[in-house]
Amino acid sequence: MQNNSSNPYDDVFSNISKIMEEMVKSMPEHQHARIVGYTIITRGSNEPPVVFRLGRDDDDDDIPYEVVETDDTIYITAEMPPTPKNVPFADIRVTSVRICVDDRQTTIVLDHPVDVIHSWFHLHRGVLDITLKKVRNQ
Repeated sequence: MQNNSSNPYDDVFSNISKIMEEMVKSMPEHQHARIVGYTIITRGSNEPPVVFRLGRDDDDDDIPYEVVETDDTIYITAEMPPTPKNVPFADIRVTSVRICVDDRQTTIVLDHPVDVIHSWFHLHRGVLDITLKKVRNQ
C-alpha cells in the first residue's frame, strides 16, 4: 500500500507491518511460517472496511481476488460487494474454483488439483476466504 500524505495512519500501518515481520522471524521454524494477510480494524470509525489492491485495474465484471499458495494449500481471498442480493459462494472443483455473487462470477483455473472434500470457503464481513487442500502426489 502506498503512503498517502492525507492519511495520518500510514506510518502506524507501516510500523505494524514491521512488527508482524519481526514476530514471524522470532517464531520457531519461522522459515515455514507465512502471513497470508491481516486486517486492522480501528474502533470508533463509521466508515466501512476498505480492500486495497495493488497492481490491477478495477473491472466491473470481474470479482477482485488474490491467490496465495503454500506447499499443501491454496488460499484465495475475494472481495464481495457491500450489499449482495444473494449469499456469495465458491463452487470448488478439482482443477478450478468459481466465485459467484448475484449475476457475477469469476473462474480461477488452478495450477494443482485440489481435494474437494477437504477444501472449504467462509464468508465474513464482505470477504470470501477459500482454503483449498492440494492433492498429494503418490
